[in-house]
Amino acid sequence: MAEKPYRQGVGIALFDRRGLVFAARRIDTPGDAWQMPQGGIDEGETPAQAALRELEEEIGTAKAEIIAESRDWLSYDLPPDIAGKVWKGRFRGQRQKWFALRFTGRDRDIDIATRHPEFADWRWMPLDELPRLIVPFKRALYEQVAAEFRHLAQPVA
Repeated sequence: MAEKPYRQGVGIALFDRRGLVFAARRIDTPGDAWQMPQGGIDEGETPAQAALRELEEEIGTAKAEIIAESRDWLSYDLPPDIAGKVWKGRFRGQRQKWFALRFTGRDRDIDIATRHPEFADWRWMPLDELPRLIVPFKRALYEQVAAEFRHLAQPVA
């Protein structure tokens, strides 16, 4: 797998006014694994545009504003047992630009029963709790995201 490229993508840390982050449990992942919205960058799209599109596609709303962007691109490798199945085996993992967004809507604006649903459940949680709830192969990346965006996990007026 080392010779395969990374898929270009984005990740979204969506903060509510209390400073909690949006987390959702994937439909296709067994167990109690929670994650933030994330996905690929389409051709001709900037990473920021991709983040807002992915947010709307995955949680049913784009009521949010970008408040920060990760300094670097972050990556993770897929484990060997699923690498050949995900993205038709074309990629070794994903290289992502992460964005912190402030949610400007209300909880009722969130609807995970989208056209192509990815999540079974969602909740707001403290950012520092999320890395221990993600699938193990993404844990180091989530720890990096939490460290970089920790200062944003504060209540706002």
